[in-house]
Amino acid sequence: MVGRLDKKVAVITGAGRGIGEATARAMAAEGAIVVIAEKDAESGSRVAASLTDGGARSLFIETDVADSASCEAMAEGALKQFGRIDILVANAGINVFHEPLETSEEEWRRCFAVDLDGVWYSAKAVLPAMRSRKAGSVVAIASCHSFAIIPSTFPYPVAKHGLLGLVRALGVQYAADGIRVNAIAPGYIETQIAVDYWNTFADPEAERRRAYDLHPPRRIGRPEEVAMTAVFLGSDEAPFINAACIVIDGGRSVLYHE
Repeated sequence: MVGRLDKKVAVITGAGRGIGEATARAMAAEGAIVVIAEKDAESGSRVAASLTDGGARSLFIETDVADSASCEAMAEGALKQFGRIDILVANAGINVFHEPLETSEEEWRRCFAVDLDGVWYSAKAVLPAMRSRKAGSVVAIASCHSFAIIPSTFPYPVAKHGLLGLVRALGVQYAADGIRVNAIAPGYIETQIAVDYWNTFADPEAERRRAYDLHPPRRIGRPEEVAMTAVFLGSDEAPFINAACIVIDGGRSVLYHE
């Protein structure tokens, strides 16, 4: 049976866990050849080996998205191995949450280095190969912080707002080259980071329930639900979706808040 991404080469940054890992598995299940571009060698190699053991073609390339040279080397490695790059999922990101005036220069730079520069560096590395083939899909994992502000989460939303600007600029610039650039904005997703946060409370289950109750479906999202949207945007099923942002938050962002 032919998958929705059959023989497409998909590069996924930060694919060692969470949404990135779920996306790698979803794309492999749809027939993609998957490049795990991950900074952590242990988790990255584990995911790549697991995909290979499951019958998919996969390659781990240690990648620091905050380093433009590392991103260039990653793209070169993928092209050398597979000859093409059809999809980039720019997923790698970090949470940097502070009160604005308490944010150090180091923390400001750390946030932007990964959450904005890292998306640009990874996109910049793969776009020439996509332009040469007149085809490609870039999917950036943004956030509901890209259009909403929660106090004391600075400077994360600043970087994520900038990320939408980057997506729109690249999408418009390279549309005539057959390249689509889009964003996915997940809300509260049940990753290990969320579980670890709940576990800092005296009653983790109560905190989990509180998070669930903030959302109309009375649950939060799953990494696989973000992953399948990335599959859709990376596939040939979305040929006229460009410079757009798809929100995955169960409807929480449209709720009226007193």
